[in-house]
Amino acid sequence: MSEWIGQALAAVTRGEALAMATVVGAQGSTPREIGARMLVWPDRFTGTIGGGSLERQALDQARKLLAQAARRHALQDYPLGPMLGQCCGGRVRLLVERIDAGSAPWLTAAARACDEGQPFRLQADIDGPDLTRSVQPTAGAETANNSPRIPIPDVRTLSEPIAPKKPRLVIFGAGHVGQAVARAFAPLPFHLDWLASREDLRPEAGGTQASILEEDELEACVAAAPAGTLFAIFTHSHDLDYRLTRAALAKGDFGYLGLIGSRTKRARFESRLRDDGVTDADLTRLVCPIGIPTLKSKAPAVIAVSLAAELLALTEASE
Repeated sequence: MSEWIGQALAAVTRGEALAMATVVGAQGSTPREIGARMLVWPDRFTGTIGGGSLERQALDQARKLLAQAARRHALQDYPLGPMLGQCCGGRVRLLVERIDAGSAPWLTAAARACDEGQPFRLQADIDGPDLTRSVQPTAGAETANNSPRIPIPDVRTLSEPIAPKKPRLVIFGAGHVGQAVARAFAPLPFHLDWLASREDLRPEAGGTQASILEEDELEACVAAAPAGTLFAIFTHSHDLDYRLTRAALAKGDFGYLGLIGSRTKRARFESRLRDDGVTDADLTRLVCPIGIPTLKSKAPAVIAVSLAAELLALTEASE
């Protein structure tokens, strides 16, 4: 996720100085993966590298760096068990660096790439006490071995892939489940389009942020969606659910098609869809019920979390 780029750029534009702590190497069992980071100000921070002693150590180091003028970065290894008493037992390499007005050029270039949906590599070239950041195309950036096994004095380049393009998820419906799903996915790495019909807006759905369209327009949105779009359907109406499901299956180039409902609903939909010419091979791509099969609760919040886990697993497997 690349929201930190906009946050850091906004801060330096306001004339603020901050520090950034990034996991640049990980070995064994660690709380977070390479690329996890925090932005740290003297009085606050955003993001996380996993919590616990490691995070407290990183916050302390970041604020010490901010308090001095000469030093702009520090590269540090943390054996989590022996040094910090964390039971993970792995080893983390952290880069802590100062972010200020001098960082604006590379932050601006990174923000532009994110706005364009273009992947890139964020590179750090280290020469003694000096660290130079740059944004490189994925094909042209130096591929660096960021392993903590490499002695810190031998580290010359750190290179991190950034892929700002998020999977597009379109959800249909603004009832209890639709609202719960929208809340669950808001902080997750998806581009969310929330669509609903006017009939979805019962009193309990007041104040929804969904885009309200006519049913024909909702069906047209399925046809117009980019290839690879993820669809999740839970409207007020079985007939509308059916129309949207049929439209997605006819389109065929979706990344996921989930339909809320029971096995009985699935069986009835399959019978109708076969009558409409949908093949058995196509029907195997329909996920109904949605979410993790072993979770039996039908509470909207549980359905939302289950769907989120399902789609996170799906999108991570395709990376």
